[in-house]
Amino acid sequence: MSMTISTLARSAGVHVETVRYYQRRGLLDTPERGEGVRRYGDSDARRLGFIRSAQGAGFTLEQIGELLQLDAGQDRARARALAADRIAALDAKIAELQAARSALERLARECHASEEGPCPIIAAFEG
Repeated sequence: MSMTISTLARSAGVHVETVRYYQRRGLLDTPERGEGVRRYGDSDARRLGFIRSAQGAGFTLEQIGELLQLDAGQDRARARALAADRIAALDAKIAELQAARSALERLARECHASEEGPCPIIAAFEG
């Protein structure tokens, strides 16, 4: 299947400039112009989908670039290490969000318990 950059971008739910940015970063190849326009194939669409999925999992563009290189080299140990690092970062973020949720729940209960004095929620963010 042959498609223009706009069709490729639309298929992945991104803007054309996003595709160009990934090309500048070396994550996507830039095909030669044929008849004045660049044509992209299914492999480009798969690669763009991979990049978007990996971003959705929280990988940085640098890590995605490394994963793309690992795919060609079959270095599963390094891919597992990158995934383990990402899982640890997600676990830390989840713990941080759970702590923030608990603190906000406590403040909401305190705010609901009394109508006197300053609101505990607002006071917590002021100081």
